[in-house]
Amino acid sequence: MATSIKSNPNSGSAQECKTILCMKWGTKYSPIYVNRLYSMIRRNLSYPFQLICFTDDATGLHPEIKALSLPELGCDEPKKSRGKWRKVALWNAQLHDETPRGPALFIDLDSIIVGNIDSYFDFGHPKDVILDHNWARPMSGMGQTSVFRFYIGSHPEILEKFRSDPQSIADQFRFEQHFITHCIGNNLKFWPQGWTRHFRLHCLGPLPLRYIRAACLPSNSKIITFPGGPNPSDAVDGRWSPDSAAYKGRRTHLKQCIKERNWGALRRFIMPVDWIKETWK
Repeated sequence: MATSIKSNPNSGSAQECKTILCMKWGTKYSPIYVNRLYSMIRRNLSYPFQLICFTDDATGLHPEIKALSLPELGCDEPKKSRGKWRKVALWNAQLHDETPRGPALFIDLDSIIVGNIDSYFDFGHPKDVILDHNWARPMSGMGQTSVFRFYIGSHPEILEKFRSDPQSIADQFRFEQHFITHCIGNNLKFWPQGWTRHFRLHCLGPLPLRYIRAACLPSNSKIITFPGGPNPSDAVDGRWSPDSAAYKGRRTHLKQCIKERNWGALRRFIMPVDWIKETWK
């Protein structure tokens, strides 16, 4: 694979293999999400890399993807909590015997890579923890962990603190990313604005725009994330969820909402998105 010269002298050799992590557990995401992530990385990263998928089922994964067992959380997962608390296990002091130490880029499976991502490894110091700002609460100082970089084996105190009272922590912080932000504190770094985008907020836009034009692709974006849905597999076809009816146009959707007096469904509208079909493959 081709390599490129780095602009950051702190980020290591341009030839070293980069580590990218993802997690798949349960049945929400099929192997195709992992395989497409691997393909998108190959097209958009100049450096040699290894994609490691922590999973409870490696069936159907591309043979070049390294499948490892899910890291141990070491405690019961919080109940009735919306956060993806299993991701806290990534902060284990010994993540996995086959996982190299060093900087690693974590990418949620419901993400689409739309531009070159070399800069996610070039930016900052190798031992920095780098997140994006929480787009839904931009003034809160909270981070967003759909795409983040950390040094494997660093900050084991995060997992240790979580294990001390997982349910109380989940009740207090609600989301895993808020807890991580709190633990890292002033040492937390953020990606430059615009690299990582939230599909619903930055591409789909507010309610009126959804009925005027299809979701846009913001210029200079590198990764589009889909927290809270819709997922890429649905958005590409103009569905809000797997259970939604096939796309039948704006008027049909509006008439159905009025007929059923389902006003909440007015927001759950999306036109088919061609650029997802072109990039998420």
